[in-house]
Amino acid sequence: MSPDSSTAVTGDPGAHWWRHAVIYQVYVRSFADSDGDGIGDLPGIRSRLGHLAHLGVDALWITPFYPSPMADGGYDVADYRDVDPAFGTLDDARGLVADAHALGLRVIVDIVPNHTSAAHPWFQQALTAPPGSPERARYLFRPGRGDGPPNDWESVFGGPAWTRVPDGEWYLHLFDSSQPDVDWSNPEVRTEYVDVLRFWLDLGVDGFRIDVAHGLVKADGLPDAGDSDQHGVADTQRLPYFDQEGVHEIYRSWRAVLDSYSPPRVAVAEAWTRDAARTARYVRPDELHQAFNFHYLRADWSADDLRAVITGTLAATTPVGAPATWVLSNHDVQRVVTRYGDGPVGVRRARAATLLTLALPGSVYLYQGEELGLPEVLDLPDSVLQDPIWRRSNHTERGRDGCRVPIPWTRSGTALGFAPDGTTPWLPQPSGWSELSVAAQTDDPASVLELYRTALRLRRDFDQAAELEWLESAPGVLTFHRGGLGCAVNFGPATEILCGPLLLTSEQCEVDGAKLLLPQDTAAWWAIP
Repeated sequence: MSPDSSTAVTGDPGAHWWRHAVIYQVYVRSFADSDGDGIGDLPGIRSRLGHLAHLGVDALWITPFYPSPMADGGYDVADYRDVDPAFGTLDDARGLVADAHALGLRVIVDIVPNHTSAAHPWFQQALTAPPGSPERARYLFRPGRGDGPPNDWESVFGGPAWTRVPDGEWYLHLFDSSQPDVDWSNPEVRTEYVDVLRFWLDLGVDGFRIDVAHGLVKADGLPDAGDSDQHGVADTQRLPYFDQEGVHEIYRSWRAVLDSYSPPRVAVAEAWTRDAARTARYVRPDELHQAFNFHYLRADWSADDLRAVITGTLAATTPVGAPATWVLSNHDVQRVVTRYGDGPVGVRRARAATLLTLALPGSVYLYQGEELGLPEVLDLPDSVLQDPIWRRSNHTERGRDGCRVPIPWTRSGTALGFAPDGTTPWLPQPSGWSELSVAAQTDDPASVLELYRTALRLRRDFDQAAELEWLESAPGVLTFHRGGLGCAVNFGPATEILCGPLLLTSEQCEVDGAKLLLPQDTAAWWAIP
């Protein structure tokens, strides 16, 4: 029997809260450390929930906190129904959900269904079982071709996607060799993951972010990909191990599980696809609720590029009745400040992008530290790098650690408030981050943090269900309105625009009645009567 609605937040508009939500991603290792071991944990998140409530978000998404050897930051799961001791206990997870709900925040957790850890009991059983056994049938074990692997598939982290075991068979791992892919054609696998969903839903979580949602099903016969740079074309070409039709059957079955709870729970797909139309297939009415919009994240800082992505996204999602999602950063990509130019230019553009993103129809995902204007840390010492990309690329690609550095809370202390004073964080924080901390930016009207707080507060005042209408504008300027809000973003030289009563600008602007001089790389919001 499903838990009653008291285990989840009731809200506005109830079961459809996710259609217009702002969801904050917590990278658990780098958010807040409660016990001084240098690694963030669930009690640390609980202690900082007030920051999220004050910021004005609707929910938090927490990256994996399950028992794991941590070969890939917890995305190598050894036990899907427990909490790694480094992060706390199951009681801590229950307390976190309860505390969040008490503050009006919903909780989304990661599920990692494409692969397990090599330390998972299933894989350990498979290693000691013979070829053709039921234990091996849970994974993708295959004989090789001659002395080589079964096909030409490449790992996303670099190198071949196959590893040989002593008896001569090979197993598939689209990521690290310590992350063997499970075989979703096996009914036992499908039953297991539905049980995992129910375990966390019964504990009270409000939904799931599905890791590698596009990768669960592989093409029949595991044919060659036929490309020597598969990772480089993964979002432009269809590969035999990504975005296969069979994934949709899985998500239809999951949707039935999510809908069986009261109120219904939600799921968002991490699905890298060729275009918005392919992404929209994951959010048809009987499948998942949302899918990350990586096309928006990857768009250049350009009026033409961003307008094309926005228009294409809305054209793809509207026919299937799903909300668009908008995301500028996450734990797998370079931080937006650095991606947009770094330094003062990057910060200025990121501030403008924030107002653009929060004005668009649909749901927004923020990555921790984005509200502080944190840049990518580009000069981490080689000796501290932990991302498996660094190892598997033979130390030619530095990986994703630069966007995962623990965030600063205070101006002082050995960990800038991330951990008890005297603690050394698992990745070193730049000394200059003291002035980017929550404490340093709070109540400073010119700070990135207060821009976010103000924008999120204002966002609640306009009609989130309203459609976007583009307005005529000068070259290099995007202008639109919806739901009582006007928005303009200038990518080129300073331009004069007409606007209504000004609500918020990303930089200081000159106003003369209804005329606004909008500088380059600046966004403005105004009220429409």
